[in-house]
Amino acid sequence: MFKKILLVIAVLIAGFLIVVAMQPSEFRVERSTLVAAPPETTFAQVNEFHNWPSWSPWAKMDPSMETTFSEMSAGTGATYAWKGNSKVGEGSMTITESRPASYIAIDLAFLKPFKATNLTEFTFKPIHGGTQLTWAMSGKNNFMAKAICLFMNMDKMVGGDFKKGLAGIKKNAEIASGWRKPDAAK
Repeated sequence: MFKKILLVIAVLIAGFLIVVAMQPSEFRVERSTLVAAPPETTFAQVNEFHNWPSWSPWAKMDPSMETTFSEMSAGTGATYAWKGNSKVGEGSMTITESRPASYIAIDLAFLKPFKATNLTEFTFKPIHGGTQLTWAMSGKNNFMAKAICLFMNMDKMVGGDFKKGLAGIKKNAEIASGWRKPDAAK
């Protein structure tokens, strides 16, 4: 009887490991919004790391989060590091590419609650009456991340935060461009 129980446990473990191994090796989360402001104004909200605390959903999750900016806080080479509570963790971002009013690429390195490195991209597409802003994050899933994704959906986990951040960028850019009044910013 004991051997049968061990055999059943071994089969269940093997089955779980096979299911985990079959999960996608990469992920991508993406959200977009329309901003009633020109691409240059919208771009400035993201390209300058000092602007992030005013729209970042994670800054609102931990208002006492410690942040550090490099001497150069905007454009290629600029860095931003944070250390916060369990909701925001610890990590850093470095702008690796900054094409004015069109594209920003950021290397995102998480240290806590888990280590991970992801690519974050912002694209700014001019449209009639403003900008189509897209925020995307992509990365690789190691075995542990694949196992976690069986129980937690990365798109659902991060997508809502992206929507909140995009709403903050939209509000700030529209106010900065004069297309929205500060008191109508809600």
